Amino acid sequence: MESLQGLGHPRRPPQSPFLRYPFRQIQSSADCGTREFTDQKREEMSVSEFAERWLMGCEPEDSDVSTGDRPRVLYLKDWHFVKDYPNYVAYTTPVFFHDDWLNLYLDCYRMHTDPEMYQESDDISCSDYRFVYMGAKGSWTPLHADVFRSYSWSANVCGKKQWLFLSPSQRHLVFDRNMKNSVYDIFSDVSEMTFPGFKETIWTECIQEENEIIFVPSGWYHQVQNLEDTISINHNWFNAHNLSWIWDLLSRDYDDAKEYIEDIRDICDDFEGLCQRNLAANTGMNFFDFLIFVTRFAFAYLGQLCYLLRGDDDTIQHSSLTVQQLALNLAFIRKIAMKMKDAEGFEKHQDILDTAETLNDPRFSELCIKVGNTYRMILEPQPWSYNTAKACIDVSGDFDFLKKGSLVCTPGDLVSCIDNAVENLNRKGSKGSIHLGELA
Repeated sequence: MESLQGLGHPRRPPQSPFLRYPFRQIQSSADCGTREFTDQKREEMSVSEFAERWLMGCEPEDSDVSTGDRPRVLYLKDWHFVKDYPNYVAYTTPVFFHDDWLNLYLDCYRMHTDPEMYQESDDISCSDYRFVYMGAKGSWTPLHADVFRSYSWSANVCGKKQWLFLSPSQRHLVFDRNMKNSVYDIFSDVSEMTFPGFKETIWTECIQEENEIIFVPSGWYHQVQNLEDTISINHNWFNAHNLSWIWDLLSRDYDDAKEYIEDIRDICDDFEGLCQRNLAANTGMNFFDFLIFVTRFAFAYLGQLCYLLRGDDDTIQHSSLTVQQLALNLAFIRKIAMKMKDAEGFEKHQDILDTAETLNDPRFSELCIKVGNTYRMILEPQPWSYNTAKACIDVSGDFDFLKKGSLVCTPGDLVSCIDNAVENLNRKGSKGSIHLGELA
């Protein structure tokens, strides 16, 4: 747990945003007293309407949280405040959370764009994973592990939260015998017959005060309750260090999606395509979305390494930490691609990723600039200019692996691209060399 002070913490604006903006966007508010399937019942309303109902409503009655009594209090969740108000800089992300591939990517691309299921504002095509949560005393979130098994951080702007954490090694204890359904509320009367391992769980409790940040590692199940009226900022993200968690989740969920429709395999014209569409609908991305995601980052890192390693001696010395980090990122991407090579479900598709189109896409230029500035902000004193970041893309254009017509259609293609590029880079007189096998 960390204090917000001095860490890019949310600043108090000179005038409250509630007075400056009408907040007419429709958001999803959870009725904390009503369960609907595996989550709380959701109600659509504007933020302004939510705030009015919060101010007009009654305080929930005080009760011992262990009784399992849950007041019917509304909880505004997953408000995409940064996307809705990009010019209203309410806060800056703490520097040690800046290595955020997920939100950098979603600032430039959509995660899933299947024309048969894509909608501009649906959950599958989530615009970003930077949220504001607002809830009265007694509002809460059921037991869960975070989306994609990402990292998350949560900063209390005001109020107090109670967190209960369960380590990944105990995950099986909150599931039923078939590992299909998990406990909804750990403070309810949990059925020993349905969840026989629950009584063996060991929980870690943490009370988060105002101006404090909680970091949640990948795979940790948690349940959260607001002990006071609370407003918090919450980000989900992943990077090189937890890519394996995302791939492992996709693999498990793919197996579940395939098993669920196995009985129609013989009559289905595109069984594998249906599995991948269902995987995207349930998990938020599918195998090919993830392959495209890591490939675009691999290209961005290769371009920047090419630029940095071909620079003058001062550039190399000045950027040595950045070079090491970019090489480490590539090593982890290659390691994940090697795991993906053995997965069932990857069939050769013609139009996964054309490297020439990728390099000429303005969105890729934007991604490169954001990635370059991110590592300079973390590791080096000066941010990259547009021209410097653009040079990273231009200089990588003579790589054999990026020649016109080159395609990445499978994880094996990506591994070959990375290997060829690193060999090319090391052979063409670089002032430094990269050895990925020593890093991951």
